[in-house]
Amino acid sequence: MKFISVILLAWMSIIQAGQDIYTCKNAKINLYSSAPIEDIEANSNAGVSVYNATTGELDFSLPIRSLHFPKALMESHFNEDYMESDKYPKATFKGKLQEHPDLTKDGSYPISVTGELSVHGVNQMRTITGNLKINNGVLTMTSEFMVKCADHHIEIPQIVFHNIAQSIRIRVDATYTLYK
Repeated sequence: MKFISVILLAWMSIIQAGQDIYTCKNAKINLYSSAPIEDIEANSNAGVSVYNATTGELDFSLPIRSLHFPKALMESHFNEDYMESDKYPKATFKGKLQEHPDLTKDGSYPISVTGELSVHGVNQMRTITGNLKINNGVLTMTSEFMVKCADHHIEIPQIVFHNIAQSIRIRVDATYTLYK
């Protein structure tokens, strides 16, 4: 009987832990670079993320090749020459929300997440600000931040130096549902 009680308690804690896990399987990512000769923009709907509301932990992953550009040549250069997508196939972020919003109350809350951003094989500690919107148990996190190419050892050849900005704007729009 004691053994069964221990198993039931363990099972109950696993179920309760799952109640605070939110997932997103199709986060929208927008990459934008404004430069004197040509603006560069790419979009993806392939970001995946897990948010643990109990601990505040947030993990995010984006396959680099899921970013699509209006011009095929631009996409090819991005993947092969700059991001080396075969060698570094993902960009990731692992961090923790600094705030602890009440997820039972609908509303919009400013948030900041501190953690490690990994792009092009280079990890960098960052604090990224954003917004958390809660609507009937559905969470939407949005953010806009800059990534400097030099911070992640992304080299821009001198010949195209005027075509690509040194900092790239990233926009994230992720909708999370309770993991079941």
